[in-house]
Amino acid sequence: MRPSGFRNHLDFASGALFRHIVSIFRSGRASEISSNLAGSVKQTGIQVIATNRQARHRYVLTDTYEAGIVLTGSEVKSLREAKVQLTDAWASIDAGEAWMHGMHIAAYSHSQLHSGHFAVRDRKLLLHRNQIDRIGMKLKVERLSLVPTKLYFLDGKVKVELAVGKGKNVGDKREDIKRRDSERDAARDIANARRRSD
Repeated sequence: MRPSGFRNHLDFASGALFRHIVSIFRSGRASEISSNLAGSVKQTGIQVIATNRQARHRYVLTDTYEAGIVLTGSEVKSLREAKVQLTDAWASIDAGEAWMHGMHIAAYSHSQLHSGHFAVRDRKLLLHRNQIDRIGMKLKVERLSLVPTKLYFLDGKVKVELAVGKGKNVGDKREDIKRRDSERDAARDIANARRRSD
């Protein structure tokens, strides 16, 4: 049996805590505190994990779609550490389902050997039926490609931005390089002219 002094101390502490909670509610700070606690538990907004910068260099991109992706727990934890590469990734429509191929997700730093995942594997994409049908027709009829351009968290869920695009030939890539070089030269000339005038 506990000594009576301990029980009195416990009663005093619980009473002090109760009075403190009541004072918070009376002062009107309860909603502020609850919103801060809710914000620390659930992520909101967009957090970009990785982008595929080569996609704009290799393809002429047109329509974009947002898709969910089926992942294991260790894959999600690796994505929180941004251990992913989208450069060699591509997507396809097979038998009425969308799949992502070639995306490399490195092993989670704290995972065990038996609880990890394969770095490169086919991952199922989550799209609406009408989106899958529309994309499938474009890929089949117009002979286009489905390229992942961005991987991000949206309100705590992993999403992939997919773009339908046509592969560029060597001439198109050269034109892009020329245009980029001319824009860079023009910006440099403008900056030099501003420095001289000052």
